[in-house]
Amino acid sequence: MSRPVTLFTGQWADIPLAELAPLAKNMGFDGLELACWGDHMDVDKAARSKKYCQEKRELLADHGLECHAISHHLAGQLVCDLNNDGRSDMFAPPELAGDAEGQRKWAVKTMKNAAKAAQNMGVGVVNGFTGSSIWHMLYSFPPASEKMIEDGFAFFAKMWNPILDVFDQCGVKFALEVHPTEIAFDTITARRALAAVKNRKAFGFNFDPSHLEWQGVDPVKFLKAFPDRIYHVHMKDASVTLDGESGILGSHLNFGTPGRGWDFRSVGRGDVNFEDIIRTLNAQGYDGPLSVEWEDAMMDRVHGATESCAFTKQVDFPKSDRVFDEAFDN
Repeated sequence: MSRPVTLFTGQWADIPLAELAPLAKNMGFDGLELACWGDHMDVDKAARSKKYCQEKRELLADHGLECHAISHHLAGQLVCDLNNDGRSDMFAPPELAGDAEGQRKWAVKTMKNAAKAAQNMGVGVVNGFTGSSIWHMLYSFPPASEKMIEDGFAFFAKMWNPILDVFDQCGVKFALEVHPTEIAFDTITARRALAAVKNRKAFGFNFDPSHLEWQGVDPVKFLKAFPDRIYHVHMKDASVTLDGESGILGSHLNFGTPGRGWDFRSVGRGDVNFEDIIRTLNAQGYDGPLSVEWEDAMMDRVHGATESCAFTKQVDFPKSDRVFDEAFDN
């Protein structure tokens, strides 16, 4: 049996869930990965009210959809970020604008509630971001000492271990989407993040090959490095479009701008080798959802999500239960 193909609703939060659900079904999806913004999932309410969660499940079921994960990326970002410019204000309650530590305290509380919300929803995974207090030190000028970097990973562990304690209590796992601006953005930093929290089982990864692809990190090697920590999978594509003038850092050009050095693509239209990814997931026994995170600034999103769903169902296949030569023994 092939894996369920779901749609991550983060890029669709402008559409009420009651309208998005039938649209997603028409696009071919089996379920939704509910984003915790817009009206799709209020984790603070869901943590308190099983009735609220039941209503969400019933809404999805009315359209033949399931939910296997919820995603609280925006709040998670504020747990470890410096929160020292206006960008963090858009992710926090308006009354906390400009209050870095107030935003951090709120983010920790709502991430803990995300674990309780997932438990009440009957799902085992919360996807999200961690933020990073050292991302701005990526290029080591002005020079950053090794102690500064070590302190950043220690701060991550200090902030996230109490959150992960609640995840353990709820029987839910947190899956970091390895991503630039997070404490882990490639294979090496992912190993270091795991070590920082002493490899506790509550912490793993939402595998998204697009963020690895444009960095030059092999997505399949990432999977093989963490065979027991892939808690969720995003189907998302990217294409490197370097032209001799642009750089891999994006040149301060927005997505979809001609001349940008890389960009996201509708699934199957970029550089990611999904065939090898599926074969590796099969070898590792991953049987969770394949969740389309659709982003392509040059394409209509309904068209793109529809074709991405079809592509994902076409490229996915179940693992064999035998070697074909075994038939000769019969």
